[in-house]
Amino acid sequence: MEALLRFSLSQRLLVIVLTLVMAGFGVKSFMNLPIDAFPDVSPVQVKLILKAEGMTPADVEMQITTPIEQELRGIPGQSNLRSVSKYGLADITVDFDQGTDIYWARQQIGERLSAIRSDLPTNMQGGLAPITTPLGEVLMFTLDSPTLSLEERREVLDWVIRPRLRSIDGVADVNAL
Repeated sequence: MEALLRFSLSQRLLVIVLTLVMAGFGVKSFMNLPIDAFPDVSPVQVKLILKAEGMTPADVEMQITTPIEQELRGIPGQSNLRSVSKYGLADITVDFDQGTDIYWARQQIGERLSAIRSDLPTNMQGGLAPITTPLGEVLMFTLDSPTLSLEERREVLDWVIRPRLRSIDGVADVNAL
């Protein structure tokens, strides 16, 4: 230690230059760090969103949600399976262990959905939702109007609001329910 101190005191200019070079590398490295303002700590998720117009929540649960949940059980790395059945809509979410490849997980879900698709109602539409995380689902809204009918509100949503929202940078998709 004594030798290092003697060398540092005798070669002050070299020590100052080396310190500045190291500080410069540190600043450069800091500027290139890929850090999010909100780090995503959520698990790998695959969502299925399926529409079946005219079906009650009980029918959606019995004819769509339950058969799909039974088919999806047992996928390696699966940590959680949950669903919500609404009027004409089934929303199924499958969580996987950290480190699971999202594309592999989506492929597994897609293959199992294809295997059971013929047993599901023919009026069912939809499938895998876009790749997203719980932090990516930012906005949910309703369109209310005392003067517009439900059909007119749906037309405004589909032909005015949805295209404008999709044109914004960073918006992957707009799911109109």
